[in-house]
This record gives sequence, C-alpha cells and structure tokens, in this order.
Amino acid sequence: MRWLITNRKKTDDDGFGGDFAPLTFWTLDPSANPGDITKRSSWTPRTLNQFRAALVAAASAFPDPVTTPTEDQKHVTLFIHGYNNNWTAAAQRYDDIARTLFDGPQSLGELICFDWPSEGSLLGYLPDRAQARKTADDLTGVLSELFDWMSDKQAAAAADTSKACRARTSIIAHSMGNYALEYAMSALWTRKNRPLLVSLMQEVIMIAADVDNDLFSSGETVSQGDGEGLANMSYRITALYTGRDTVLGSSAGLKHFGKRRLGRSGLDRTCRLPDNVWDIDCTTLLDPAVNGINIHGEYFNPAETSTYALIRGILEGHDRSVLINSGMVPLSIPRTQMATGAGAGAPS
Repeated sequence: MRWLITNRKKTDDDGFGGDFAPLTFWTLDPSANPGDITKRSSWTPRTLNQFRAALVAAASAFPDPVTTPTEDQKHVTLFIHGYNNNWTAAAQRYDDIARTLFDGPQSLGELICFDWPSEGSLLGYLPDRAQARKTADDLTGVLSELFDWMSDKQAAAAADTSKACRARTSIIAHSMGNYALEYAMSALWTRKNRPLLVSLMQEVIMIAADVDNDLFSSGETVSQGDGEGLANMSYRITALYTGRDTVLGSSAGLKHFGKRRLGRSGLDRTCRLPDNVWDIDCTTLLDPAVNGINIHGEYFNPAETSTYALIRGILEGHDRSVLINSGMVPLSIPRTQMATGAGAGAPS
C-alpha cells in the first residue's frame, strides 16, 4: 500500500504544487491500481479517520512483537523529503524507497510519505527553508496524533500484552525535511510536557540533514536545546553524511551561522552528545562517479545497494557493533566514535 499525507495545494495538471493547503490524506494500492503514482487521480482521498483506520488495520496484520525477533518486526515509517523536490520528484523518490524496502517478502512494513510544498528549484533554497519551517506546524499535528495513539496502546498493553502495538514507528528524513522534523519534534516535546517515559520513534534516520551539526549539543540534559525533543522522544538516531555533498556546502554558505551542516560534516564532536545519537560517513558507500550536486539524493538511488542495506539494518534494530562487524558501516568512523566514547554503549 502507498500512503500520502500532504499540505500541498492541488493543481490543474492532476498533481500538487508549491503552495500550501490544509493537510489531506490519500492511499493507493499498487496491486489494485497500478497507475502513475505521480498523478493525483491515481490516489484515493481519505478523511483523517479513514486514513487512520486503514493504517491501524494494516499494522494489526503485523506479526506479534512479543513472539517475533526484533529484526523481523514491522515498521510504520514516515518519509519526509527534502528541498528542491516538486511533487513529481517527491512521489518518485517515495516510491523508490517503498519498492526497495517496503514491498515484497522482505517488506519492513508500511511507508508513509509526508509531502510538503518544496519550491522544486535550486534557486528556491531560501524560500524552501521558510516552507519547511511552516510545514513543521502541520508535521507536529501528525506526530501528536501518533503520540496519543502510541500512549493509548502502551497503557492498553500494560493491562493486556495481547493489545500491544504491533508496529515499530520510525522516520526517514532527507535534507531540509530534517529541519521540519527538528522543529516539529521540539514543539511536540513541549506540547506533551517533555515526557521521558515514551519513545515515540524507534529509529530516526537523518539523511544528508540540512541542520546545524551541533543540533544535539544539549547532550542528555533537559533544557531548551533545538534537538532535545528529537533526542528524548527517539530510541536511536542515525545521521548519514558525506563530505562530497556540495549542495549542503552551498547551504552553509547561504546561511552561515558559524556551524556546519550535519549531512556534510557529521556530528560536532566538541559537544557532549546524547548516548542514542550517532553518525555514519557514507562517502565510501556512495558511487564515486556521482557528482557533488547529485550526491545529495544519491542515497535513495535503487542502485545504491550498500546504502539501502545499511538503512535496512538500522531499521531492523541491529546493534551498532553488529552493523559495523557485518561490513554495512565503513570501519574507520564508527570505530573511532566508539573508541573515544562518543555514543559508546548506546542502545541499539
């Protein structure tokens, strides 16, 4: 199944545009309707209640988490695309990820596309940043709905384990989608009175993240840090980066506040990092023939089997040491992190 939540305005060409509109909800069953995923007419509009009910029904068919090994449990994963993605590009990227990781016998579960009105132009970078910030308000509402549902499921499971939630919840965010995620999780963290007993997200994968690389500088303290909500409401956060990303090099130049981009330079190790946050230099995993501009989205190229294997391994919940020893992670960066204590001993 394909799932879409979007705050883009409908256009006359059977798609969605670059203007804001109230959130709408859509589903598409490729087996019953193999139409063009980029055409709005291929999708079925749903109310929020219909969308929620269909997703709950799909998740109810997941294997029992009590008797199923962690790596075989299924996810409901939210994909948040980045800047310079018009509707067509965003839909195609979402479909690539869904086909590679969420279809077939090795499916990780269900993937939801959270689509926002990126300008779809390299020259639209600064407007896109404003759009992403505005989008965070709608994303907060979606995450709040999820939080309330997860809290209810945890309370029900405490009384009867057969009622435990069968889905692990995760996020894959790309580029400026991480900027929207940062603000949304911070707002949710504040709105829910900074809960420390609920992990909303099992795995958060921040790919080519267009955010400051000291985002998690608050460490494990409860203060007012920008990344505090994200760190405290997630079980594990993994940032994938490469110094070959010239798009993020331009990003830092356009809004240089003294900090580098997380998706280009990795975590700022002069800060005391939360124990559940780590990063992976993907430079040697990505095709060396891809140029600097295209490398920004190369992580999602279906031909990048090593990158997809890494993403799968992370979502399956394998411990960091397992990911490293299996060869999915380049050895030098994570081993250095673990040797210096940055992230050492964090939960898997």
